[in-house]
This record gives sequence, C-alpha cells and structure tokens, in this order.
Amino acid sequence: MNRIIKKTAKESFIVMTELVLPNDTNTFGNLMGGRLMYWMDIASALAASKHCNAPVVTASVDNISFENPIKLGNTVHIEAKVTRGFNSSMEVHMNVWGEDVTQQYRYKSNEAYFTFVALDPNGKPRPVPELVPETEEEQKLFDSALRRRQIRLILGGKMKPDDANELKALFIKE
Repeated sequence: MNRIIKKTAKESFIVMTELVLPNDTNTFGNLMGGRLMYWMDIASALAASKHCNAPVVTASVDNISFENPIKLGNTVHIEAKVTRGFNSSMEVHMNVWGEDVTQQYRYKSNEAYFTFVALDPNGKPRPVPELVPETEEEQKLFDSALRRRQIRLILGGKMKPDDANELKALFIKE
C-alpha cells in the first residue's frame, strides 16, 4: 500500500455497544475498569483496522481516567475513530458513554487514545493511509496527535526529549 491513499475520520468511525451484566461488575455494582478497557481495545482495533484495511495490533494505551461509573444493567457505547495516521501506526480516539435505558439518561464515562500498528501478511508493520480532517474538532485532534505521539515515544524510551520538536514548541519560543 502506498501513502498516497487518504481517508477521513468518518470512514473509520464505529460505535460498539455492550450491556453491563453481573459478571462484568465489581462488588459495588459498577462495570470493572478492566472489562471496559477490554471493550475499548476491541472497539479501537476495529476503527484502526477499518482505516487501514489490514489487521492491527495495540501499540500503546494512553491514560484512562474514569469520570463516571457505569452501573449494572446500563448500556455502554464506545465511539471510536482514527485521529491521525503516521507511518505504520494510527492513533484512535474514543469516547465512552453509559446509558441508563430505563431512566433515559446518557452520561460520559471516559475518553482515551490508543495506538495501533498495521500489519502486512507477514506480520510486519505496513504503511497506513493519511487521515484528512474534515471538521474543526477533527483538525484539533489531528494537530494534537503529533504531540501525544511524541509523549508516548519519550515515555517508551523510543525518543529523546530533545528531539520532541512539537512538544518543545509549546514551551520554548524561539
């Protein structure tokens, strides 16, 4: 595949819906964080795979902070879409919503960024399509994706802080 191919975020958009059952909850009747992260990994992998039309593997998971618990019997909606394609990796942004269907109330649980690498038939990294932002929100996510990527690379020991030009530009005016 050649990097000339371009796609939009809406082409990778997916919504995954799950029902919180007793086996998914902790002793407080809330969805366990690990179960939600499992579902988020699946949802974001589907969006990444849809973007590159190839199998993908999880490369990193950013901070996940839980704003509101999701209760037993509630529905979980995970909205995922690619925010930017790099060489062989893609960043996927997710919004997670809980919904109490009986009370007709929907609330935000959390959001997160996962990174995936596209694989060729031999299991080696392959190029992914560029992402073309179409909305103002997509442009903001696209622009900030490079900074988030540099943070991930620094934390993973794959980049020296001095080489993180996008991050340095936030703090150092030349």
